[in-house]
Amino acid sequence: MGKGRAASVEVEGHVQLKKQITLLQSVAIIVGIIIGSGIFVSPVGILQHVNSVGLSLLMWAICGLYNTLCALCYAELGACLPQSGGEYIYIKRAFGDYPAFVCLWINFVLICPVGVAALSLIASLYILQPIFPDCDVPPIAERLIAIILICFLVLINCRNVKWVTRLQVVMTSSKLIALAIIIIIGFIYLGQGNNENFRNTFEDSDFSAGAIALSFYSGFWAYSGWSYLNFLTEELVNPNKNLPRAIMISMGLVICVYLVANIAYLGVLSPRQMVQSTAVAVTFAKHTMGVMQWLMPILIAISVIGTMNGTILSMSRLFFIGAKNNHMPLFMSMIQQTYLTPSMSLLVILSLVICFQLSGDIWYLIEMEGFGFATVLSIVFAGQVYLRYKEPNLKRPIRVPIALPAVLCLVSVAIVGLTFYQKPTESLTALGITAIGTVLYIIGNRWNPKPQAIQSRIDAVNIFIQRLFLVVPQHNPDELDWE
Repeated sequence: MGKGRAASVEVEGHVQLKKQITLLQSVAIIVGIIIGSGIFVSPVGILQHVNSVGLSLLMWAICGLYNTLCALCYAELGACLPQSGGEYIYIKRAFGDYPAFVCLWINFVLICPVGVAALSLIASLYILQPIFPDCDVPPIAERLIAIILICFLVLINCRNVKWVTRLQVVMTSSKLIALAIIIIIGFIYLGQGNNENFRNTFEDSDFSAGAIALSFYSGFWAYSGWSYLNFLTEELVNPNKNLPRAIMISMGLVICVYLVANIAYLGVLSPRQMVQSTAVAVTFAKHTMGVMQWLMPILIAISVIGTMNGTILSMSRLFFIGAKNNHMPLFMSMIQQTYLTPSMSLLVILSLVICFQLSGDIWYLIEMEGFGFATVLSIVFAGQVYLRYKEPNLKRPIRVPIALPAVLCLVSVAIVGLTFYQKPTESLTALGITAIGTVLYIIGNRWNPKPQAIQSRIDAVNIFIQRLFLVVPQHNPDELDWE
């Protein structure tokens, strides 16, 4: 095999992932994932649930603080367990095989494909809005563009990781430009005395538990992505230092930008206008940018595509690691022979995303992803607490107070419980999907040895895929199974 030109290097005839992601690129990946559609869509979701400007801004700050505290816990875990795979590795280390599989399965069927499908539909909507300025975008056109976008991103990820990380820097720059335009224009309006939206800001607030939980999910959506760099730890340069640095730099930047952007929105649009808008940033541009209003949907579309790109890059590594632990089909643990990227994991993500794109309800997808994310967080933080007692001598370059993950675990469990109360249909659907994963786990992992006839067919499928896509197993110097 020739030398890898992308994500891997050849070592004594074997291939393995290459350390090539710098601190700047790490920050670009996290910011690029977090600042996607959230700040351009979620202001509507939070405001419509809590019904007041003051409480919506407070929820933005609370969600930012909550996610920052979560990120601090992940920084400890990433520094003491510097293997790619993120939360899957942490749960496996703490609780063993089955809980790790549950985490992987939730990411596989809920968080990754559902999130990317929602993002692709949002990006498609922004791309097409300038073409259909006075009418609704045709659903067929919206889904066609969404499919083209995901196919393009998967192709780039299959070809070269350096292209992907450089593209991420460009896309992150475009989304910061879009936000800078919104912030500058909004504060110009505020400077001209348009501050009526900031009077009696907590009037008509809905403080009910259900409203708070659902607004939290919109906040989850807006801030989600801070954990994805932990899936790429083996490819980071100096991960023990750069992982926590990248997380904290990124979270501080994002929280400040989000709060200022929301104030800027409210300097131009009334709460009613924001709630009635399907694309609040585009509505903002129509009111303020005149003939240049076409620029905003383009910048936002690029921003959302950047989030999709970072999610695909990170999640493909999670499924790749899971397959190496026999929690996914064997072919997903193989690397493309020419470009040395986890192409099979990427192609599986492509297939799942296209399936979820058939749903036209973006908010339903967002709530499904939020439920899965809160569930995974509950397990991760419980595992972090348990590891303090299970392995007290484990080297921890970063160490947070034990009360922090304990409290975050309880909060995450409470959010999941409130979701069952507020959205029983969506919650039961997600629970049913998890139950299906348990059945597959028993068949795939616990039913061993399998009858020779069945095992032969499984081997034949893996060999066929290996030859068809020119994929080979990766050399793995580190044993991931601690049992």
